[in-house]
Amino acid sequence: MEELICRPDEEREYFTEERCFILESWNDPRDPHVSIARARVEPGVTTRWHRLAGVTERYCILAGRGRVEIGDLPPRDVLPGDVAVIPPLARQRIANTGPEDLVFLCVCSPRFLPELYEDLGDDGLPDASGG
Repeated sequence: MEELICRPDEEREYFTEERCFILESWNDPRDPHVSIARARVEPGVTTRWHRLAGVTERYCILAGRGRVEIGDLPPRDVLPGDVAVIPPLARQRIANTGPEDLVFLCVCSPRFLPELYEDLGDDGLPDASGG
């Protein structure tokens, strides 16, 4: 792969059904080993439970305060500089517990693809149809 520098276009940030804003920084088929996106969760918001098939995700907290829930672990408070590691198929969600936006990088390996994402709803359980 050639050297390059990417600057994400702030106007490409979008709101998801998961209840957070996403700005893709790096997700390119030429680099299948990793993707990077910036997530932004507004004050008082908790994202929906979800999981990723075959992908390890890391939340690298940049700004704000939050509470992350991963699998069956007890909820943990997170601050700037913290990294939460989420194994493949572990259910996950994060809440903004502070007065400002919670901002973090989502670093996925291998790279994130939409078909690997599964929404688990507000109860955090797969649907009865086997999803």
